[in-house]
Amino acid sequence: MKRYMRVGILLAIIVCCSIIPCLASERVKIYTLSTGDAVYRQDTSIFVNFTNPRDVLSTSLLNGGYQKHLSAVFNHDMKGAAGVDATTYLGYLQDVARSLGLDPGRVTGMGTAASMDNVAIQTESYKTLTVTAIVTGGVEGNGGRAGDPATYFNPGEKTTLHKPGTINIMLVIDADIPPATMARALVTCTEAKTAALQELMAGSKYSSGLATGSGTDQTMIITNPGSSLYLEDSGKHSKLGELIGCTVKQAVKEALLRQTGLSPQKQHSVLRRMNRYGVTQETLYQEYLHAYGMIDRQQFLAFLEQLDKEPALVTGTSLYVHLLDQFQWRLLSGDELIQAGNDLLVLTAGKYRVSPSVPSSSELAPSIQAWSSLIVKILAARIDAAK
Repeated sequence: MKRYMRVGILLAIIVCCSIIPCLASERVKIYTLSTGDAVYRQDTSIFVNFTNPRDVLSTSLLNGGYQKHLSAVFNHDMKGAAGVDATTYLGYLQDVARSLGLDPGRVTGMGTAASMDNVAIQTESYKTLTVTAIVTGGVEGNGGRAGDPATYFNPGEKTTLHKPGTINIMLVIDADIPPATMARALVTCTEAKTAALQELMAGSKYSSGLATGSGTDQTMIITNPGSSLYLEDSGKHSKLGELIGCTVKQAVKEALLRQTGLSPQKQHSVLRRMNRYGVTQETLYQEYLHAYGMIDRQQFLAFLEQLDKEPALVTGTSLYVHLLDQFQWRLLSGDELIQAGNDLLVLTAGKYRVSPSVPSSSELAPSIQAWSSLIVKILAARIDAAK
């Protein structure tokens, strides 16, 4: 049952259109790790072929958990998978392994809807220690925050398809570390992924919170038991933990940029800061129609697009959204939200020479509406001035 529950959400994000990729595709080396192992790209997969014994901690259903006997690990783009469901997923991964010329009994693999063309590889070293993160990912279609309302309990009841959004990480640590330290490395790796999303202000698609990952993330920790370097700490106080954090953060950000264009520049946007609180092009357009009457939709959107990136409004919006977040987290009271929020509303309205909107009560919804109304007033002034 647990296997089917875990597989169901992963398969829900896969867009199905064909069967197993071509078995005779060319194998291309794209990177050589400090362990001497090669990273290969073959068709819609990336895999690491081990030249010597490696210890692996994997979240995969295919030979997952802690393993010492594996010969390779892989990451596979499943957008070409047809007819795969929770009951056939494990067999599908085994078939992918065979298509790569690997023994299904001695590999572990991850499925994703992210393209292998958009892989990011980052390496950091300190003295004799080297850590490499190999990452593919997307978060804009399936990003979620830990604790968001879930959509199913029994995978047989789940019918809704989601856009691709898995962040898959292969983390290679060129050192000998015990199993408990590998587990701690998985924690540090996950924290680093979440830090990358936080620094990009990536929003959840299922709540008003910031995303902590996608709903289907997977990770593999690969270590080198033959190394003369032995380490027992992979937490944030250790150099190993630091290197894990740096490589994973950089690689996650690069992978998201490659896959969907997610970047600081893209996030410098009023709408992208406010959309997790329900403020969108459509809600602003409807509010304008209600307050000011008919306007050509494309004309409205042209003015909104110009306003969306203006530094003064992006800055004010960012500060206002952070107030909403802190109110949600109970770090600010309703009265504090209203007082600080009104200061921002008045300041920003003054910059654009419009009258500020005032929340009707010290609750979340009126505060969101006040900022939305301010944006519409600024747009109305711009549109009127252009007549």
